[in-house]
Amino acid sequence: MGVPVLHELNYDDSDSPSIGLVPPGVTWEDVYDHIKIAHHPLLVALDDGADHAGAYWDGTKMIVAEDLGPDEDEAVAEFRELLRERGEH
Repeated sequence: MGVPVLHELNYDDSDSPSIGLVPPGVTWEDVYDHIKIAHHPLLVALDDGADHAGAYWDGTKMIVAEDLGPDEDEAVAEFRELLRERGEH
């Protein structure tokens, strides 16, 4: 794994897999660059936190899981479950 592009991210590591929490205002280009290099999943705050999307690297491209909801804790739990179902540990 490479050096991350986004620095000083907070992580929810209360369960596996650990998920990076991207604050509002970060561009999708920066998210893509980070995931392509670091290969760990990110939860992206959209519309100043009104919604969340999950993003992860599947080996060849970035996959985005949309509409995870406004509550960060619930979005993390839903995204983590989706990652487990898809074998992304």
